[in-house]
Amino acid sequence: MALNAKSIAAAVAKRRPDAERFLAALIATPSLSGQEQAAMACAEKAFSQFCHVERVPMSDALRDDKDYSDPVPGIEYDGRWNLRAVLPGDTKKPGKKLLFNAHLDTVPPSQGHVDPYKPTVRDSIMFGRGACDDKGQVAIAYLTMAALKDLDLPLGGDVVAHLVVEEENGGNGSLAMARTKETADACVVLEPSELKLLSSIRGAVWFRIQLTGKAGHSGQAGVTRSALKMAMRVMQILEDYHKCLLAGSRGIPMFDKFTNPMPLTFGKLHAGNWPAAAPSEALLEGVLGLLPNKTAAEVMEEMTQAIRDEGGPEIAENLSIHFTYRHDSSVCPVDHPLVKGLASTIAAATGKPAVIDAMTASCDAWFYNNQLNIPTVVFGGGSLSVAHSAYEQMPLNDLATAATALASFAADFCGS
Repeated sequence: MALNAKSIAAAVAKRRPDAERFLAALIATPSLSGQEQAAMACAEKAFSQFCHVERVPMSDALRDDKDYSDPVPGIEYDGRWNLRAVLPGDTKKPGKKLLFNAHLDTVPPSQGHVDPYKPTVRDSIMFGRGACDDKGQVAIAYLTMAALKDLDLPLGGDVVAHLVVEEENGGNGSLAMARTKETADACVVLEPSELKLLSSIRGAVWFRIQLTGKAGHSGQAGVTRSALKMAMRVMQILEDYHKCLLAGSRGIPMFDKFTNPMPLTFGKLHAGNWPAAAPSEALLEGVLGLLPNKTAAEVMEEMTQAIRDEGGPEIAENLSIHFTYRHDSSVCPVDHPLVKGLASTIAAATGKPAVIDAMTASCDAWFYNNQLNIPTVVFGGGSLSVAHSAYEQMPLNDLATAATALASFAADFCGS
């Protein structure tokens, strides 16, 4: 690969202005989960300039899948699609097939986020909603594949990109692509990783807990049953469960350096409509991370049992719990050829040893790694620390660095 390193970097540099314009166009196209089709059409037009692109239709039948996530109710799928972009390999000398995955949907603008859909560049950094999560990663896939096409490398195996919807609300776009049973020899899920190679990705469960009390006047102690106080008790039970889960999850090398790699977060609590009345209903929503020593199914069962056992009959008999998102962890061994090979090209592109690390957030990697048995890692430009914030950004140099590393890896891995 040393003989081609300079030519790959030059091809990436030549295409970089196109990738920056493409990223700006994506940021300027709002694409909340369930509302991505305009951004998908923008990506379809861009990728179609140099590779074969097909729409992969979705349908409302996806909602019946056992792994469907539903934190956002009422989303429809009939008439929507994912994209599959392909640089075909040479059928006369077949080689390994490499898969990329990146998502087009974004979270809503943050509070205080001024002009979130106006791409702005300052000091070679592009700002805007989706800049790093995940439209900047879509631009990296574009730049990687465009450079490979321009070089006219006779790749032995296909390079394929899955450009998907709905990662932010549970990965339903990748779920739909997983159900097509695509095969590949390796997969890189593109997420902001600060150019680190993330080989272990934690899982998570999102929960929605409904508690039913007995409404009444504040002067009727012993008659009323506050659903809000019940919710507060459930929160304490889950805090205690999380402490036990965290303690029992120590000893996993990639995660042990983190103080809390699998946090418990309470994101929403709705209860009551008057200060002097005990509320009859409370709705509590949140997320709990999990590490590779536990499955999502095990954690869901243990959470439910802890609430029922420790909350007593009052809570157990007036409780409804629904898990809206259920992801297992994803692990690719650090000595796997995918990790070693990509680490080598990352080091060459950055000029320093690659950092192999763990991801303390959940993403779509498990669909490919666990369900399709495709060795999968996470890699990308930009930082997760600014994703979902009013300061979301993508260093534009990261586009070129990441694409150079990925194109070099593809040339080696697919056989050029």
